[in-house]
Amino acid sequence: MKLNMAEEEDYMSDSFINAQQDIRPGLPMLRQIREARRKEEKQQEANLKNRQKSLKEEEQERRDIGLKSALGCENKGFALLQKMGYKSGQALGKSGGGIVEPIPLNVKTGKSGIGHEALLKRKAEEKLDSYRRKIHMKTQAEEKAAEQFRLRLKHKQDEVKLEGDLRRSQRACQQLDTQKNIQVPREAWYWLGLEEETEEEEEKEEDEDEYKSEDLSVLEKLQILTSYLREEHLYCIWCGTAYEDKEDLSSNCPGPTSADHD
Repeated sequence: MKLNMAEEEDYMSDSFINAQQDIRPGLPMLRQIREARRKEEKQQEANLKNRQKSLKEEEQERRDIGLKSALGCENKGFALLQKMGYKSGQALGKSGGGIVEPIPLNVKTGKSGIGHEALLKRKAEEKLDSYRRKIHMKTQAEEKAAEQFRLRLKHKQDEVKLEGDLRRSQRACQQLDTQKNIQVPREAWYWLGLEEETEEEEEKEEDEDEYKSEDLSVLEKLQILTSYLREEHLYCIWCGTAYEDKEDLSSNCPGPTSADHD
């Protein structure tokens, strides 16, 4: 009975628990993969150590060792230099102004002809110069386009300002002419809105005036109308003042244009 109890309690022992911990799905497969990887890495390291170096690699190693090591007394040229008073580490030349280290050796390992590397370098520089020129031209084109846009915007703003000044001049002209009992303006476009009303009548007339309003620009109309206001009514639209006489106008008004009043 006691023996049976002991056998039943074996599942609680550490050995039973440790044995059960290793029984998991996929665990044996993971172990096999790890072992295979370790073996493969060891085999690669062994192959790398045991690999026979190529003739080219051996020549490169011998060349590097030879270039790094200084010349000794066994070298005939160095022995002759020593007989003439040369010491190791001393600069060449009678006055000691020559080179200290030997001229470096540039070994050509490629199959291209002599001058091919210089050709490739020149082509690369030409390509870089071409790319820089393109960037420069693109930058100039963008700057020119931006400048043209600013000029167009400024021109449009100036046109809007001129049209506003012309409308103010037309309103002032109509008001001042009315105060002087002038029933008909000197030109139809002198008064605001009157030009549109007389367009149909002007189209039917065959006789041409000295100039037609549609032939004049906004700036020309503004110059003509402001001159009329100054001469006829002694009025300046930019000052907003009707002066007493011509002397008062010339002495107190800055000028006949908008720029004079800035």
